[in-house]
Amino acid sequence: MTHPANALAEHPHRGAHQRVAAVAALWLVTVIIAAQTGTLTRLYMPLIGGIVAVTILAPTLWYFRSPSLRAFVDSIGHRPLMLLHIWRIPAALAFFWYGAQDALPPLFWGLAGTGDLIAGGYAAWLATRPESRTQYVSFHRFGFADFVVAVGTGLTFTLLEDPRMGLIAELPLALIPLFGVGISGTTHLIAFDMLRRGTGLRTDA
Repeated sequence: MTHPANALAEHPHRGAHQRVAAVAALWLVTVIIAAQTGTLTRLYMPLIGGIVAVTILAPTLWYFRSPSLRAFVDSIGHRPLMLLHIWRIPAALAFFWYGAQDALPPLFWGLAGTGDLIAGGYAAWLATRPESRTQYVSFHRFGFADFVVAVGTGLTFTLLEDPRMGLIAELPLALIPLFGVGISGTTHLIAFDMLRRGTGLRTDA
């Protein structure tokens, strides 16, 4: 009989799980330190858009280039990936809070906040429903569309050097574009690939 501890150690995806957790933790700590020390506020603001792009591109390329990572994500399934998007509810509330104080461009916080609130609420609602490929397709299509609108609007105001966009380089808002957006964009792209390959579903619905 295999001891539970040994079974965990022998789990085929344990190494991938540890690498993902380590990268995510390092990523989060780096953003916090960069924002807390003022490093981000000293950057030329349009560069933040480039950093956001890297936080999406790098993990997505890692996923497509690593069979072990794809197998690990397949073993997790669609529901946990979708549940990650519930973080968009507090992100939306933060946009509304700062927007109400005229600390962000109205078009940016209005679009980003409303879209994130709907996407996060949709993920939470679907978590109570039986698994369905159709529902996952619907969620990721809407979530990705919101993601494109929010990132595109934010990038536009950043390139226009609207001084109010400087707030995204400070805590706590810096965590949204420089950590949360990367997770959202990457998991949407991963989910689309899983749906294309027909993996990650726990039922045949």
